[in-house]
Amino acid sequence: MKVLVAVKEVAEVADDFEIAGTSIEESYLTYDLNEWDDYAIEAGVQIKEAGDDVEVVTVTIGPERAEETIRMALAKGADRAIRVWDEALAEADLLDVAAKTEILAGVIAAEDPDLVLTGVQANDDAFGATGVSVADAVGYQWAAVVNALDLEDDVAHVHRELEGGIEEVTEVDLPAVLTIQTGINEPRYASLRGIRQAQSKEIAAWGLDDIDLDAAAVESVLELREMYEPESESDARYIEGGAEAQAAELAAVLREQGVVGE
Repeated sequence: MKVLVAVKEVAEVADDFEIAGTSIEESYLTYDLNEWDDYAIEAGVQIKEAGDDVEVVTVTIGPERAEETIRMALAKGADRAIRVWDEALAEADLLDVAAKTEILAGVIAAEDPDLVLTGVQANDDAFGATGVSVADAVGYQWAAVVNALDLEDDVAHVHRELEGGIEEVTEVDLPAVLTIQTGINEPRYASLRGIRQAQSKEIAAWGLDDIDLDAAAVESVLELREMYEPESESDARYIEGGAEAQAAELAAVLREQGVVGE
């Protein structure tokens, strides 16, 4: 059995930052594995640990810098990784769901996995649609926002989180794409041994031509025209002094605002 886990490196922005045109200065950014994808990796590794002859492969769309993040997935138990990037991707201003779908569908065609796992969404763009879009493109069954998963033969028994606190229990025939919700498991920490072993695991660098695509596949119908920091609707008030002075001033503020009586 082969489990393909789509992962993404996302940028985290410093508390104080500067915007340059339609991007944030690189000096204000740090990079890490997308939170939802961490749970998807753990789900894949647990399937591997519970079964026989299971291979877990991760795939990401990103520059060489992303390999550090990918190796954390390898350190947690994935067997190998694929990184898709080339000049056409580097020049793209924005990768929308359609572009990501084309790329991931190409990888799926090459790898022929039995199960594809993605996070529900990404911390940065929060599209929340890529997994389902990929399933539609490759003709796989799918289930979104999965918060419990059990495999039996060629069937995935899943619990799905729906709106209004409703939970759906259903079965999905493999091959399938499942988008994984946070809280489905407890992602493990990468051990020192795992980190050392990850250094020798394969990260295959693929370009668009390796999955029979060209630059037209990553042309987006979306255009990023402006980036700005939204104005705050209210200001924070800091209370100085010791605990007694702070408590007295806080009480005065609460009375001023009508939260408590005189």
